[in-house]
Amino acid sequence: MTPPLVEARGLTKKFGDFVAVDGIDFEVRPGEVFGFLGPNGAGKSSTMRMIGSVSPVTGGTLRVLGLDPATDGPEIRSRLGVVPQEDNLDHELTVNDNLVIYGRYFGMPRKVIDERVAELLKFAQLEERKGSTVEPLSGGMKRRLTIARGLINQPELLLLDEPTTGLDPQARHLLWDRLYRLKQEGVTQIITTHYMDEAEQLCDRLVIMDGGKIVAEGSPVGLIAEHSTREVLELRFPVGTQDRGVERIADLARSTEELPDRVLLYTDDADRTALQVAERGIVAESTVTRRSTLEDVFLKLTGRRLVD
Repeated sequence: MTPPLVEARGLTKKFGDFVAVDGIDFEVRPGEVFGFLGPNGAGKSSTMRMIGSVSPVTGGTLRVLGLDPATDGPEIRSRLGVVPQEDNLDHELTVNDNLVIYGRYFGMPRKVIDERVAELLKFAQLEERKGSTVEPLSGGMKRRLTIARGLINQPELLLLDEPTTGLDPQARHLLWDRLYRLKQEGVTQIITTHYMDEAEQLCDRLVIMDGGKIVAEGSPVGLIAEHSTREVLELRFPVGTQDRGVERIADLARSTEELPDRVLLYTDDADRTALQVAERGIVAESTVTRRSTLEDVFLKLTGRRLVD
């Protein structure tokens, strides 16, 4: 069996008395897209920085590409591709030169750099902007350029920290397409995100983190099947009437969650449950039926939403 590219046991990161990552276990297999899903402050970025060998491990063990970040940091970093949460491109240089200079950091021959730059400009759909400086590029273009830069050395493992934060829906979907193409090419990826739809779209497996701990692990489909129902009925009530409504319908679902702005009824047939609610004379301001998501899993496990 092929050994994992990343393996952590009891991995811990502390900043003084604050525990950012609290004794977590996980492994990342070659060729998969592995995700860390959780709200801001869950410990995702701290974990990524340890994997990237730029932040020392406080406790536990971590192996990246079979190496120890404490002693083999430079070799690990030479074999990784990193896409940070914040774009750190050189805005005064052209798109083309941002890639060329980054290739030089890895000691690549100029001929190889030029070949890789041409391939990556095409991959990132930036061929027509290669002579442009970075400043006027859209947010989506800058993000694609940052990913292309992280691929210049043909890394064995690509780390992406919140890759689509701040992008509009169209730019996000275009970026998802680029990442899916990398997956098809066999590039192993580790992604942190607090977007449930992003995790469901991209990740083969993921862990859900909260307060520095892993609260669940599995495939997106498997986690939803294990911790939630097939569908959810969302009801919004007029101000001041929600509590009375919940009391009369709680028995219609396998479980219910009462949020400040709505009530969630977890059921395998949301349309049928909606009819049952109406038959009891319960009138909601709005009714929405949808499938369960990873956010429902997170809510069940933590009592909070990912956006809290």
